[in-house]
Amino acid sequence: MFKRILIANRGEIACRVIKTARRMGVQTVAVYSEADRDALHVEMADEAVLIGPPAAAESYLVIEKIVDACHKTGAEAVHPGYGFLSEREAFPRALEAAGLVFIGPNPGAIAAMGDKIESKKAAAKAKVSTVPGYLGVIEDDKHAVRIADEIGYPVMLKASAGGGGKGMRIANSKAEVAEGFNLAKAEAKASFGDDRVFVEKFIVDPRHIEIQVLGDKHGNVIHLGERECSIQRRNQKVIEEAPSPLLDEETRRKMGEQAVALAKAVHYDSAGTVEFVAGQDKSFYFLEMNTRLQVEHPVTELVTGIDLVEQMIRVAAGEKLAIAQRDVTLTGWAVESRLYAEDPFRNFLPSIGRLVKYRPPAEASKDGITVRNDTGVQEGGEISIHYDPMIAKLVTHAPSRAAAIEAQATALDSFYVDGIRHNIPFLSALMHHPRWREGRLSTGFIAEEFPKGFAVRVPEGEVARRIAAVGAAIDHVLGERKRQISGQLGGRIVQRERRRAVWLDHQEILLEVGRESEAIAVRFIDAEGKAGNAHLLQSPWKPGDPVWQGTIDGQFIAVQTRPIANGIRLAHQGVEVPVYVWTEAEAASARLMPVTTASDTGKKLLCPMPGLVVSIAVNEGQEVKAGETLAVVEAMKMQNVLRAEQDGTVKKIHASAGATLAVDALILEFA
Repeated sequence: MFKRILIANRGEIACRVIKTARRMGVQTVAVYSEADRDALHVEMADEAVLIGPPAAAESYLVIEKIVDACHKTGAEAVHPGYGFLSEREAFPRALEAAGLVFIGPNPGAIAAMGDKIESKKAAAKAKVSTVPGYLGVIEDDKHAVRIADEIGYPVMLKASAGGGGKGMRIANSKAEVAEGFNLAKAEAKASFGDDRVFVEKFIVDPRHIEIQVLGDKHGNVIHLGERECSIQRRNQKVIEEAPSPLLDEETRRKMGEQAVALAKAVHYDSAGTVEFVAGQDKSFYFLEMNTRLQVEHPVTELVTGIDLVEQMIRVAAGEKLAIAQRDVTLTGWAVESRLYAEDPFRNFLPSIGRLVKYRPPAEASKDGITVRNDTGVQEGGEISIHYDPMIAKLVTHAPSRAAAIEAQATALDSFYVDGIRHNIPFLSALMHHPRWREGRLSTGFIAEEFPKGFAVRVPEGEVARRIAAVGAAIDHVLGERKRQISGQLGGRIVQRERRRAVWLDHQEILLEVGRESEAIAVRFIDAEGKAGNAHLLQSPWKPGDPVWQGTIDGQFIAVQTRPIANGIRLAHQGVEVPVYVWTEAEAASARLMPVTTASDTGKKLLCPMPGLVVSIAVNEGQEVKAGETLAVVEAMKMQNVLRAEQDGTVKKIHASAGATLAVDALILEFA
């Protein structure tokens, strides 16, 4: 076994590898760019080496710097994580030439499977069912359009060396193919240093299901069941689960056998993933193979009990797999949510900045429920424009799918992040979506269920009553604390009126609130002015706690709390709303206050995220139609196309290509 390994990566995956290595008694070396000097993975490792400027192309992607760091620190092997150099055939070859071991598959397997075009050729040769497409070199956008016309729309444009949704576009017309081809090439070049793009038929209403395989250097290959990864946005996975609610045992066996056969055909000898696109009728087609550890590997680990990072290290050290196919069993259900630094209320555009507060739910296994949080950040850390916007991967495991989803929903409500925008409200809302809970999934789920994007949700029904009750309980605790301050009214005890008007923004709910022993009792008032039965709230919450955790009538819930002027902002189940708790006299005055509205910015194009202006597609005085491209802004390795929302004439352009803009910076004005 190795004494010391280097992790050629950053963020949560570097931290994840360090945790397993530490448990195995293997020392670790971290590498970091100048932007990651204070990163968590640097702090966790036994030793760390600076390898260059923030840009990945000058640090994490430079093979020579990784090799040099190994020689400086005495590392014997390198774990690549995912992304960066993990699927570059040249990387393990360079390590081998330097007398180092690559903790991943052999270069031949990477060459055969890591390249999406070559992997499809290999799969076709092995008589694996593949999606119709064109696997040759595409010369330009006109060539791409001709191919798409032959295949039939819609088509998928994909970077050959791609992954993580980068360099990927769905096109429904000739115009979209032409534009998407150039954008995909640009993203592929920026992210992977390889601008090759291929075209394939896009299967309508598909599901994305992948099989985890594991091989050693002695010819043994097994599979560890499947993961359902159909909940995607912009072709990037958002929620994963294991097993899949679609598959039965026979389909699982067939997919597993195909995945193993393909892996054996290329002498695969590490952890890898064979991805399939599946129809709702359980038909499936080979999509691609990822010759690395997947982002979503924790769900497989939780349902199988197998540590994939440990297996990769042991295989790289020459050990035989100690697990046979008959030993693999899937127990319970696991769900994973990817927490991203992005604003769900602004079309999920990237958000950067400092994590002023970062309080994840406690990791624990209790009463059959496991909560796991894989992260690479900590409070006070910074989310940089230079890298992927992932904050953490929150994973829950339970005996059933319903229980795992419920645990995930509660954990998300308990996950407190401040200082940047994040997608927790969206993830929380997804966990309560009826279609998700029923398992009726497809890769078009988010686009179909949120066609206009994710908007601020108005609290309704039981959620509104729950938020109002918690708001009233918090206000009551704050009032109790104030009344304990000495010297008030000569020490006389003042009986506080029980009736309150709770405003959820401007939605009013009348109730009565008061202390009953260890609980706070809330009684909602009906239209006739009568108070209903008491709902008992119990919680150890105290002023300053970022999350109210407790029970309402014995049911555990979590509500995020943020103090605001004259009230408190509460977030629960994807709803975030300012809450004001008034006495009857205060409410009477509040109802007379004017309501302010946001200023109109309809004639301005503002930069929706901090980023680099790649291009301005219009000129001053030019007339544009709704849907036309105005500008392209790059942030976190993604090219974001900004389009006209309505017809108009460009009055003045305030930004130029190459400029770095802050969020809400003015790009252009309309007449």
